[in-house]
Parts: sequence; C-alpha cells; structure tokens
Amino acid sequence: MLATIIWFIIIFGTIVIVHEFGHFFFAKRSGVLVREFSVGMGPKLLSTHHNHTTYTLRLLPLGGYVRMAGWQDEEADIKPGTQVTVTIGDDGQVVRINTSDRLTLTGGIPLVVDKVDLVNALTISGYVNGDEEDARTFTVAHDATIIEEDGVEVQIAPEDVQFQSAPLWQRILINFAGPLNNFLLAVVTFFVLALAFGGTPSNSNVIGGVESNSGAAVAGLKSNDKIVRIGQHEVASFSDIATAIKGDKDQTVAVTVRRGDTTNRLRVHVKKGVLGVYSSRDTGVVNAVKYGFTQPWAITQQIFKALRSLVFGGFSLNKLAGPVGIYTMTSQVSHEGIYTILYFMASLSINLGIMNLLPIPMLDGGKILFNLIELVRGKAVKREHEAMVTLVFAGLLIALMVAVTINDILRIF
Repeated sequence: MLATIIWFIIIFGTIVIVHEFGHFFFAKRSGVLVREFSVGMGPKLLSTHHNHTTYTLRLLPLGGYVRMAGWQDEEADIKPGTQVTVTIGDDGQVVRINTSDRLTLTGGIPLVVDKVDLVNALTISGYVNGDEEDARTFTVAHDATIIEEDGVEVQIAPEDVQFQSAPLWQRILINFAGPLNNFLLAVVTFFVLALAFGGTPSNSNVIGGVESNSGAAVAGLKSNDKIVRIGQHEVASFSDIATAIKGDKDQTVAVTVRRGDTTNRLRVHVKKGVLGVYSSRDTGVVNAVKYGFTQPWAITQQIFKALRSLVFGGFSLNKLAGPVGIYTMTSQVSHEGIYTILYFMASLSINLGIMNLLPIPMLDGGKILFNLIELVRGKAVKREHEAMVTLVFAGLLIALMVAVTINDILRIF
C-alpha cells in the first residue's frame, strides 16, 4: 500500500505540476505577473521569492497550482478597519504591506486601513497607529509585496501586469499551455521508454520472442521466424496474427513460417485466443522519436472513442474515474515495473490534457472558448457574466466528481 501511495503522489504530482508549469512559462513570457507557483496544496511549509514570483512548498503533496494576476486570482480584500503594517522604501513609497499576524515587520508603520487600491491608483489610506487625528495616504510601489493572512508574501497585482491586459493571442496561448505540456510530457515519456527498454513494438510479421509453455513454444516457433500464413489467412504484419486467430480460442491452427531460406508448416495450439509470440522491436533514435508521437496519437484516438461512447452510447458513471479510481489503477500498475508505471503516467497525462480542453467553463477549454467569443465579438465577455457561468459549471463539475468518487468507492467494495 505504501508503494501505491508513493507512486500515486509521484504520478499525479508530476502530471499536475507539468500542466501548471505550462501556464507559468507562457504567462512569464507574456508579461503576466505570476504571483505564486505552488508545489503541493494546503498549509505552507517553505517559500522563497524570486523575480516577482513566490515559490511555495505546501504540506499536501497533491499536485500544485499557479496564481496569475487576474486569472482566477483575486487581490486580498483589505477591508476598512483592518490593521496592517506598511514598510516605506527610500523613495517614500510603500514596498511591503503586512496583513498577517504571523509576521512582524521591523520598522513598519502600523495602519488602520480606510481605503486601499492596489490595482489602479496604487494607494493605501488609513490612520497611523489607529489615531484618527493622523490620517495619511501612502503611494504604493508598483512592485510592492503583500504578506497575506497565511504568511505567504506575494507581489501586488497592478492592472498592467494582469492576465486581462495581455493581448488576446497571448491569453489563448497561456490557457492552452497547460494541456500542451501534458501532451509534451507524454511524447517525452514514450520517447524515453523506447530508448531505455530496447526499442518499440514492431508491426512486422517477424517474431521477437516466444512465451514459455505457450502453443507456439510447444510447436517449435523461435525468435526471428517470419510468420507468413495462419490457416487461410496471409500474414504481412504482427497485427494480422490477432486477426487470423480470432475465434480460435482452443483450437489447433496451421502456421507457415519462414526460417532463413526454409519454409516450415507447423501445428500450433491456440490457448485462450493467444498464439504465444511477441513482436520484434524497432530500435534506434529515429524509431524512438516516431514512437514518441505515434503512441500518444493512438491513445488520443482511444480517448475520443471513449468520449463518443460516453455521449452517444449512454452515459454511465462506470465509464468515468476520479481520484479514487486513479488511485486504484495506480495500485494495479505499481507492481508491474517501471515501464508500465511510466506508460500509465503518460496515458493519464494525455487524458488530463484532453479533458482540460473540453469547452467547459472553469476548465482551460472553457477559458479558450471565452477567448474565441471575444475574438468574434471584438470585446470580452463581462467578467461578472463569465464568473457566473463558471460558478454554475463549477458546481456541476463538483457534483459530478462527488458522484464519480462515490461510484469508485462502491466499485472497490
């Protein structure tokens, strides 16, 4: 069980962090402020601030997230009457605002807030030491930081560095970058698997290996034999073998093989619909690169087939899997070796990438849909309207996730 938990954390964490890094990278390139990049969820363990971004390590090792200014991230609402401490820089502007009681700013000015605008006017007004006789308005530096209630220090988010201020094409790219990274993770993983594990499965009719105690082994089939015919079926590729023995679950078939310059006709017993031979493998960097793209494409086709079945073949919770279902699948593959584990991770990464591109508000695909509506209309959908639609679909998705999770648990027990 411990191995399953560790692999679940590694697999799920890698997929989510790679996804979030896609948003992070293109946001940075587009001039959008990334306020925080978090590895893990929940309470903060460690944090460091570099190049306007706060990097945090959090307690629960379940993925992570990116906080971009104006992109599902709202400035902390400092209400009138809130006690804060401000630090003044050499130029007389506020460079730090502390709203947390977990930290004390040495040399800071205690201020009871009256008004604050950290987006446009960049000012904060209030009463020094709570004295209504000493009301002041301070100018806030563009790159000032704010210490939030949980003790995490992040940049403030002026209008010019918010997500909405970026050109439309850059916003589309930022939204698409997360799923894109999931696809790239799969490509790289399959490429590495091909290099590290002796090549990729070939569709040649040349036998790569024979399973011990199988019908093929008993009949005398050997590695490098070329199967040219099974029964009445011509065999030109490895996939033709499965087609030729389809329906011959416990029968003996005639197999014609070419071994060197000789041709032999053997009688092979098909056990449980399996001949008992492995495909040969294509080696080399070129084939590994090819496999890095062809295998993700094959998995993508399977996912779209499953989606069509879900929509047109009758909806069923049994066709879906949530975190519990993913954990169960992780438990199954965690005992089958590193090849199977990495294959599973790459497949899951493609799945997450495709699911996130569905045109559903709250998902990346929904954000891209709003971007395309803006492109057609020539103006953005009002933020309050977008937020309302997103909230409704968020509720529906949460309800669906709860139902899927309950169904996953019932399937286990």
